[in-house]
Amino acid sequence: MDITLEQAEAISKAAKQKAQKIGVPMNIAIVDAGANLKAFHRMENAWLGSIDIAIKKAKTSRFFDMETGSIGQLSQPGRPLYMIEVSNGGLITFPGGVPLKDADGTIIGAIGVSGGSVEQDHEVALAGVAALRN
Repeated sequence: MDITLEQAEAISKAAKQKAQKIGVPMNIAIVDAGANLKAFHRMENAWLGSIDIAIKKAKTSRFFDMETGSIGQLSQPGRPLYMIEVSNGGLITFPGGVPLKDADGTIIGAIGVSGGSVEQDHEVALAGVAALRN
């Protein structure tokens, strides 16, 4: 199972609406089940450096089927995934990447958001995830 373009666009739209509501321009990346970029939106005035971060957050989340913030906790010194961020061509291990699951719980892709604080990035990503459930 894979995310459809229609689903990716609905997720991105919901994430953009949340970013607009909190007043933070964001880069929003959606990847499919194979971690390939399916949709990307850069809001006006979103940081250029966050383009790559948003895409890597989405890919990181899909590579390991967990939120990037959770990977970050596991990758601290002395933890089981220490230094994982240097694998796979570079991973992002702070909040803003979240797996996307279908109604059966199958992972069909992931969203990655960057442009605000990590808390804002995560909040916007979760708004996108919520659109998939509706």
